[in-house]
Amino acid sequence: METTACFPLLLLICSLSTAQLQTESDNDIIPQGKQTESQGREPTNASHHQQTCTQDINAVLREMSAALGEQRVETRHLQRENEAQAAKLEMQKTEADKLKQQLQAQAAELISMRARTNVTENQVEALKRDGEVKQVAFSASLLASGSGTVGPFNTHTTLVFRYVVTNIGNAYNPNTGFFIAPVRGAYHFELYIGAHGSASHASGAVLVKNGEHIFIAWEHQTSGYGSSANGATLLLEVGDVVFLRQWVNTRIFDNENHHSTFSGHLLFTI
Repeated sequence: METTACFPLLLLICSLSTAQLQTESDNDIIPQGKQTESQGREPTNASHHQQTCTQDINAVLREMSAALGEQRVETRHLQRENEAQAAKLEMQKTEADKLKQQLQAQAAELISMRARTNVTENQVEALKRDGEVKQVAFSASLLASGSGTVGPFNTHTTLVFRYVVTNIGNAYNPNTGFFIAPVRGAYHFELYIGAHGSASHASGAVLVKNGEHIFIAWEHQTSGYGSSANGATLLLEVGDVVFLRQWVNTRIFDNENHHSTFSGHLLFTI
């Protein structure tokens, strides 16, 4: 900014100096006898001032060029910084979008869990109101229809036995796979699990009471069809939940012949 302001001032000074020299030249009275001698010599004073002015202008131009060069360097530096900031903001936006998607997925899972919990709580309340129930028995197979293999999964997975043969007392829910005890008493449960042979996957399921693993049925053979079974008698309080959980990395087969089943009944109240 200082260099730019000096430039017009310098031009003005040079113009005034030139004008002054011209005036002095015009006002000089050269004797007639010396006219021939004066015509043969250069006006040294004016030439010196013009040379000095030109040198000053060149110096100012050099300073201006240097300042413009510095401004260009600074501009490029700021441009690179802006580009880096823009890239950083884009990365942050991408991370924020990912976090938003994860939060939305977690929120959906929470809503689903709350819905299942509400269903279970409603069942418990209904069974509590019907506390006079003394006869409880159910039996169900894995698939509602057709033929197929469930699994393998990379984690333990709740099994839902959808083909209900018997459900006296309606304590078993074919939509959730949960049996909820309607009265305090001793209950007996049985599970039968099978699958076609596989070199890498066994068949297996575990009986679960309120989240606690009780007994497991397990079979692993590389060919043919293999099955396993187990059973347990449990003391349950009103509202206790019993279900089957498929073991991690296993397969369970069922079809219209109902190979894989889950059954239970009340032995007596306490």
